[in-house]
Amino acid sequence: MNVSFRQIKAFLQVARLGNFTRAAEKMHVTQAGLSIMMRELEAQLNCRLFDRTTRIVTLTTAGEQFLPVATRMVAELEASAEQLGEMTNKARQVLHVGVTPLVSSNVLPQAWQLFRAKHPEVKVKVVDTDPQQVQALVDAGELDFGLGAFFTPTAGIELVPLFEYQLMWIQGGVQAGPQASGKTRRQAGGDMQKMPANTVSWSALMETPLISLPLENKIQQWIEGHLSGIGRGHEDRPTFNNFETLIAMVSAGMGTAIVPSYAIAACRRHGVQAAMLADPTARLNFYRITKRGRAIAATMDDFTAAFIAAVPSEVSSHA
Repeated sequence: MNVSFRQIKAFLQVARLGNFTRAAEKMHVTQAGLSIMMRELEAQLNCRLFDRTTRIVTLTTAGEQFLPVATRMVAELEASAEQLGEMTNKARQVLHVGVTPLVSSNVLPQAWQLFRAKHPEVKVKVVDTDPQQVQALVDAGELDFGLGAFFTPTAGIELVPLFEYQLMWIQGGVQAGPQASGKTRRQAGGDMQKMPANTVSWSALMETPLISLPLENKIQQWIEGHLSGIGRGHEDRPTFNNFETLIAMVSAGMGTAIVPSYAIAACRRHGVQAAMLADPTARLNFYRITKRGRAIAATMDDFTAAFIAAVPSEVSSHA
């Protein structure tokens, strides 16, 4: 049996109005089209539903029996459609976003303000965790999208580059930390004079005391690749598990560090000085990730635009 919802609604209109012409007008179809629908419905049910005369249409005995069934079916389907519509509307008003802690504390607050000004009705639920967990939650369908610097390309994940960021060398105050010698500062200062303002060459870090993230961190692995070029890759140094702690320890005078440029807000908050690293200049993409095949959240693009706008202009160039 292949009875359609439209056929059942048409049957109810004819039964209520007792007239094919008026029922066709209500259904926004031609009278001929309505007649075809009723003949097909009668063929599917293997019975005649109406007695037709030139002036009136009445229900047959079979039609009388089918009437309460059809009424109930339409009522239940319409109620279910309304509930599903409400669920969809509520889902559209909640945005689930995954970010790393550094991003959540230094870029997300302003992004949220910009987004909320445009969409005050949308609730943003944020999960701040490491990039691997963000990707796992996106892949599991628990997040609408994720934002971060390092993700693993897979068949089920779509990566969209949002902007490019660089690496920065940071130091506390005007010195490179209590362990930095005069020779180190003079060497760094000499190299800095050859570079544009707020820029330092990798070679200026030959003897500068460094602290860092553990080697398991993807950004740190990228940093180690560049430090290898000056003979300092994978050396034994104090490590901390996240960038916020690393920046705070630089502020406290424990040493200098290399961090991504989107950490500039945290650097300013902790009162540390930052210079972009060059010669060579290190650039990498910052991504938005989504699960392939998942329905796109209605406000995702607006949130992404607010996020990009919240990134300090000196940090990046748009991809």
